[in-house]
Amino acid sequence: MGNTGEDIFDRIMSLPGLGIMKPWYSKHKEVLLYLFFGGLVVFLNLALFVLFTKRFGWGALFANVVAWVICVLFQFITNRTWVFDATTDSAKGFFAQLAGFFSGRLLTLGVEELMLFVFIEQMQWNDMLVKLIAQIVVIVSNYVISKFFVFKQK
Repeated sequence: MGNTGEDIFDRIMSLPGLGIMKPWYSKHKEVLLYLFFGGLVVFLNLALFVLFTKRFGWGALFANVVAWVICVLFQFITNRTWVFDATTDSAKGFFAQLAGFFSGRLLTLGVEELMLFVFIEQMQWNDMLVKLIAQIVVIVSNYVISKFFVFKQK
């Protein structure tokens, strides 16, 4: 970030033709960035899930956990840096955020794993459809946890 406090997304919105949308963008920036990065994570998670289950032949539950670890690391960096702008001035604050973030994500991982177990493993539903629905549940839950518990503004 430069002296103006603008990030790359603010600069993009200042490009010719996009300036007309800047007031709306500024008002909804947090949610828009969360959805943008959340969308990237959904695609990354689904791609990893397909890679691990279809290419490597891993079981759905194990593949989901490995994809989850990779995606949570990506999410922590993007959420902390761009979505919630939640920098801290101490190592203790950083590790408190990290612990809270991973704890919240572990909770939603449990919800997702339960959904996959019930609907894929037990009921034999379409694995990609169940995975996509589970991702929607997880994204909404993760936003609430991150906004109100992990990166809450003082």
